[in-house]
Amino acid sequence: MEHVKHSIKPIGSRVFIGKLAGTRVFDPVGDNIGRVTDVITVLRFTGLPTVVGLVVEVATHRRVFVPVTRIVAIAPGQVITTGLVNIRQFRQRVAETMVMGELMDRVLSMRDGSGEVKIQDMCMEQDDRRDWYITKLYVQRITSALALSRGETLLVDPSEVTHLRKSVLPQEATTLLTQLEDAKAADVADVLADLPEERRIEVAAQLGDERLADVLEELGQEDRVSILTSLDVARAADVLDVMQPDDATDLVNELPEKQAQILLAEMEPEEAEDVRRLMAYGERTAGGLMTTTPVILPPDADVATLLAHVRRQDIPPALAA
Repeated sequence: MEHVKHSIKPIGSRVFIGKLAGTRVFDPVGDNIGRVTDVITVLRFTGLPTVVGLVVEVATHRRVFVPVTRIVAIAPGQVITTGLVNIRQFRQRVAETMVMGELMDRVLSMRDGSGEVKIQDMCMEQDDRRDWYITKLYVQRITSALALSRGETLLVDPSEVTHLRKSVLPQEATTLLTQLEDAKAADVADVLADLPEERRIEVAAQLGDERLADVLEELGQEDRVSILTSLDVARAADVLDVMQPDDATDLVNELPEKQAQILLAEMEPEEAEDVRRLMAYGERTAGGLMTTTPVILPPDADVATLLAHVRRQDIPPALAA
């Protein structure tokens, strides 16, 4: 089905979504509500993609949805809202697509047959009814399908490309991971949990082993099992090797017995032995809660120093008992 162009009469300047990410959100009196983490759009079979709202991370690190109807203005460095924000956790609906999480870095084909391009950014504009639409895609040509080398950049209409609604090629997550580079593992886990399963697996696979291990420790059981089992055996074993032994044990215990044994055989012998030792204890026993990683202090360390070390966030909670 051919795309039909929608008539847009801009009432303000274009807003590039890549630059909007991280922008502070304020209420009408200037109080800081949070920061933008994503833009939610509905991709239609005809017409321009409709922007329906923003995902905003509020002070409690909760990610909430702010409808476009509550956005008063978007200016450089700030988004002004009506101040009425629903604090319920954001949950993506079936028809919705996350621009940063799902569309950035997507590879598309030009309808004129001139080759493939990769989305670098998108811009949205308002029409005279104050509705927001994605009107332009900032893309870069891929000059080599094998090496994904880059060519010239273009600003094109959504109607000039195919596969915007559905990715047909493996998709990078460069833009999203750059945005999350300095984020805590728990915050990255929250972002992944909000993504559709297919994209969640795709993004997780592009994290480094240690980063992915930290994120898996923060995810719920179903999500982390789904991600780990999507990896090839060697990569999954490498990730388990760098996890805290107690967390690796919990994750291995959540796998089918045959799959768990395959991974244990692929892990480094010393790391696998730690996991096997902890697996021998019941989940709710002291042994099941402990870790094999010791806290080592000098002989002259006092009790206050010990307590300070076991309270550090990078030491497993089981050691603080």
